[in-house]
Amino acid sequence: MKYVKKASTSAEEFSSNARKVVESVLADIRNNGEKAVRDIAKKFDKWEQDFVLSPEKKARLIASVSEDVKKDIRFAYEQITAFAKAQRESIKDFEIITPAGVRAGQKVIPMDVAGCYVPGGRFAHTCSALMSIATAKVAGVPFVVAATPPRGDSIDASVCYAMDLAGADIILEMGGIQAIASMAYGLFTGKRANILTGPGNAYVAETKAMLAGEGVCGIDLFAGPSEIAILADKTADPMTVAIDLLSQGEHGLNSPVWLFTDSEALAQKVMEIMPKLIADMPDSVTPQKSWDDYGEIILCDSKEEMVEISDKYAPEHLEVLCEDLNWWLDHLSSYGSLFMGEFSTVTHGDKCSGPNHILPTKKAAHFSGGLNVHKYLKILTYQEPTSKDVSCLISEYASRLSRIEGMEGHARACDWRLTKYNPNKEWNFNVYKHPKY
Repeated sequence: MKYVKKASTSAEEFSSNARKVVESVLADIRNNGEKAVRDIAKKFDKWEQDFVLSPEKKARLIASVSEDVKKDIRFAYEQITAFAKAQRESIKDFEIITPAGVRAGQKVIPMDVAGCYVPGGRFAHTCSALMSIATAKVAGVPFVVAATPPRGDSIDASVCYAMDLAGADIILEMGGIQAIASMAYGLFTGKRANILTGPGNAYVAETKAMLAGEGVCGIDLFAGPSEIAILADKTADPMTVAIDLLSQGEHGLNSPVWLFTDSEALAQKVMEIMPKLIADMPDSVTPQKSWDDYGEIILCDSKEEMVEISDKYAPEHLEVLCEDLNWWLDHLSSYGSLFMGEFSTVTHGDKCSGPNHILPTKKAAHFSGGLNVHKYLKILTYQEPTSKDVSCLISEYASRLSRIEGMEGHARACDWRLTKYNPNKEWNFNVYKHPKY
């Protein structure tokens, strides 16, 4: 392999500075609660209104959204919930009798409260509201608190409509560290979130990670800057490749865009097209910076090497613009979500095609998938020996295995049952005879 274009810097956003800021703000909120949140919102957002969106204000915001926009949002909602419902149906309660005779099973139980964060910086992330909130509701979460930053004197109207359509029980007009902490600690709502989901900036991501690390709640994933990688061979259209790279480069100044190809002609043509596409954008600064600093084109010797490189990068979004799509589906193993063929583009997944767009970045696809219904579920197991004889059979093995591990207390819990249920039996191993209390 060789670099036709190499990134000039790494995509590290979560600096020690961000961590220090988050630590300080979280400490303030832990010590001073809702007062601290009000002070922070006043300082950074100039916000002095109520945080909980009232029914009257919500109704006004929703009424301001045009019917055409509502129709588009409903289309996205229908696709996203259809996919989420299929995910929910893929995991079920079950019960078996094990070979030894233990009745064992699993129960799939939704979280009690989910906190769903919807970013609101440069863009109104209407579709992100559907991705997190609707998925939680399909999972069966009975109470969802959703938060998004205000834009002026209210949150974005289309985001409000999407949150309401998706089923948010409470909407907070609040963003940043304070929104994540408020949902985790149940401030202003009295509902502490079991899990926090949704993308955000470096401070939002760091806050989620810290709260999860402290055992306050679970999180969906640790999300960094948005990424795209494209696998393209000689059959790919260079314009399609270039415009899809550009589409994700507008996410932010530090959004990586990568092309892995075995066609030098394609690589050179994409290099030629990219500056022209970027210059034609209304905001060319962001995609230009993304391309200059984080853009890469890697020329590979074979499709096997393309797979190797792609799996090493483990991109958030991965497009395959190659022949024999099923071969790539069978051989690729590390990505957030896969977009197959020229008919598909990452924008479809970002907005309305169905699978969730909240995905792992920074190589986390090596060990994690994206947000899905299962993230909102607890898989609980139970067991019951079906008879005294089964209990003794399991106890006999468990006693010996406990002593192999050096865990005498564990062994004695089994020995007690062996001797209680079989007071006259001699065992062919060292069973502890408990004193009669």
